[in-house]
Amino acid sequence: MRRAVKIWLTVAAALVALGVILFVGAMIESGWDFNKLGTVAYTTSTYEADGDFKSISIDVETTRIEFASADNGRCKIVFFEEEKVRHSASVQNGTLAIHTVDTRKWYDHFSLSFSQPKMTVYLPRSEYDSLFIKTDTGDIAIPKDFSFDTLKIDGDTSDVDCFASASHGIEIQLSTGDIRLEEIAAEQLKLTTDTGRIRINTADVGANIAIETDTGKVELTDTSCDGLYVESDTGPITLKNVIGAGRFTIESDTGDITLDHSDAAEISVKTDTGDVTGTLLSDKVFLTETSTGKISVPKTITGGKCELKTSTGDIKIEIIA
Repeated sequence: MRRAVKIWLTVAAALVALGVILFVGAMIESGWDFNKLGTVAYTTSTYEADGDFKSISIDVETTRIEFASADNGRCKIVFFEEEKVRHSASVQNGTLAIHTVDTRKWYDHFSLSFSQPKMTVYLPRSEYDSLFIKTDTGDIAIPKDFSFDTLKIDGDTSDVDCFASASHGIEIQLSTGDIRLEEIAAEQLKLTTDTGRIRINTADVGANIAIETDTGKVELTDTSCDGLYVESDTGPITLKNVIGAGRFTIESDTGDITLDHSDAAEISVKTDTGDVTGTLLSDKVFLTETSTGKISVPKTITGGKCELKTSTGDIKIEIIA
C-alpha cells in the first residue's frame, strides 16, 4: 500500500475515534438523554374549548393523539408541540376542529429531533356523533370511555389502538401502521392497511367486517358479526372464536388460514400456497380443491356450503360439536 494512502487511512481512523469520543462525552454530559441533542425547540400549551360540540375533526401530521375524560366537565387540549409547528383548536358549527399550523421555513426542515409531538384531548362527555382523524405518522389511542355514531381514521404509518365503540361503524385506513380494536361494538367495520398488523379482540359487529391488507397479519378473537370478508396477499389469517350469521369470505395468496372454534352459515376460503386448517362448530357440505396438498375434512352431507381451495397447501378441518 502506498505511503500516502496509509497516512490518509490513519487520519480517517483518528477522526472517527475522535468523533466517537466526543459523542460519548456529550452523551455522558447529558445523562444519555438523546432529546438534549435535538435542535428543535418544544413547548407545552393548553387550549380550552369554548362552546358545545357533538363532533370532533382532527387533521395533524406527526402528532400522537390521545383522549381522556375531563375532570371538570370542560373540554381542554394539552399540546406538546414544536415552537414552529403549533396547533389550532376551535369549535365551529358544533364541531371541535383541531389542525396543524406550520410556520417553518424551508431551512427549518433540516433539523434533528428525538421527541414526538403529542396532544391529549380531554372530553367532557362520553358520547359524540362523529370522530374524524387524519394524520401522517402520529399514533392514535382511543379509550373505551367514549363512544361515537361514526368513527373514521385516515393515516400513513400511524398505529391505532381503539377501544371505543361506534353505533354506525368504524373505518380505519392506514399504509404501514398496525390496527388494534378491543372490546368494541359497531354496526360495521372496514379496516385497511398495507403492511401493518390487524387485531380484533372481543367485538360485537351487527353487520359486516371488511379487512384488506397486503403483508400484514390478521387476527380476530371472540368476535361476532353477520358477514366477514378478509383479503391478504402474504400475511397469515387467524380466526379464534369468531361467529358469523352470514358468510365468511377469506382470500390469501401465500398466507396460512386458520379457523379455530369459528363458524358461519357459509364459508369460502381460497389461498395459493398457504395451508387451511382449523375447527368448525357445525356440519358443512365441503367442497375442497388442492393441487399438491393433502385434504382431510369430515364427510358430512348437511349444513351450509364450505368451499376450501388451495394450490400447494394442505387442507385439514374438524367439526367440534
